[in-house]
Amino acid sequence: MHAHATPASPLRVFILDDHEVVRRGVRDLLEAEPDIVVAGEAANAREALARVPAARPHVAVLDVRLGEGAGGGSDHGGVEVCRELRARMPELACLMLTSFDDDEALFDAIMAGAAGYVLKQIGGSALVDAVRTVATGRSMLDPRTTAHVMARLRGPKPVPEQPDTSQLERLSPRELEILDLIGEGLTNRQIATRLFLAEKTVKNRVSSILAKLGVGRRVQAAMIAERLREQSPGPRPH
Repeated sequence: MHAHATPASPLRVFILDDHEVVRRGVRDLLEAEPDIVVAGEAANAREALARVPAARPHVAVLDVRLGEGAGGGSDHGGVEVCRELRARMPELACLMLTSFDDDEALFDAIMAGAAGYVLKQIGGSALVDAVRTVATGRSMLDPRTTAHVMARLRGPKPVPEQPDTSQLERLSPRELEILDLIGEGLTNRQIATRLFLAEKTVKNRVSSILAKLGVGRRVQAAMIAERLREQSPGPRPH
């Protein structure tokens, strides 16, 4: 586990983007700084998850929307990478980079533990400043935007409709248990460890839960779990 960068220890950065031109541009920009080194880069989620632990960066600059195949078919591939890396390396600061000002992606990034979220239209010096900011443990998420997004989770209508009792009744006790852990923000690997299951089993159960709840994304299931927790206060058995 690494400490934050110091003057005697250069700030190490890892870059994930499926466009070579973008990676090269960000690399050149960062390496022009005397106190920053690019410790590695990847073009897809699989490469990033394999290379980041060995590279031991202080900051990972992750493209939110990886192209088809680059993020396992997910349009929020970089967010999933952030969630997995933060589970393995809690001190790693993830700075999300995107072409779009997208509330949904920002919400997912916050839920995944990202330290910052910036648009690709950001100026070069501003991007360098953002990397340095998250490396010190500070957040680059605008407080007003963050508050607005989190209000969707905790507000009176965190999901388009109230959880449908008939949908919830379709879930097995084990699936309800997994739904509760999704609501806590745990990754499939963490859920598997907690419940002594194979990670592939958890992945299949999560897909089943999403289908039964009639939602397409994990974060929507997390919002339903949060709503259920509000309706039934007190600890739920795991």
